[in-house]
Amino acid sequence: MNGKTVGTRRRFGRPRGRSARAFTLIELLLVLAILAILAAMVVPKFTRRSQQAKITAARIDIANLEVAMDAFEVDCGRYPATEEGIGALLQQPTDVTDWMGPYIKRGLPRDPWGNPYVYRCPGQYNVDGYDLHSFGLDKQDGGGDDIDNWSER
Repeated sequence: MNGKTVGTRRRFGRPRGRSARAFTLIELLLVLAILAILAAMVVPKFTRRSQQAKITAARIDIANLEVAMDAFEVDCGRYPATEEGIGALLQQPTDVTDWMGPYIKRGLPRDPWGNPYVYRCPGQYNVDGYDLHSFGLDKQDGGGDDIDNWSER
């Protein structure tokens, strides 16, 4: 061998021609397009799961608050007034003598979207009790995504 190319090999044993090439731009774009299509199919399913989990968490919070409200009512003979709010489950209102709380262990709960639960007593929907609800994802009253203690679940 005198440094000349012999057959399909060049000097120093490097392959010659297209067999040693890297990925082309078109191949990389094709792979990225396939990944984008897969992501477009999978991501919305996870997003819906996340929202469903938040709705379930809000329903559980409301159910837990209902238990605490009922315990308050058994001890004090009434539900907290709207002005006292859910905070009456943590700190004794000034005009209540038979308070046996706190009725909830952690601080005032917020809904999964970061907003306080809305409490009203007497309720507009539960006239003999109280209304308790979260505004839901849109953070506005109404809109069809509210979670409450008066609707069918």
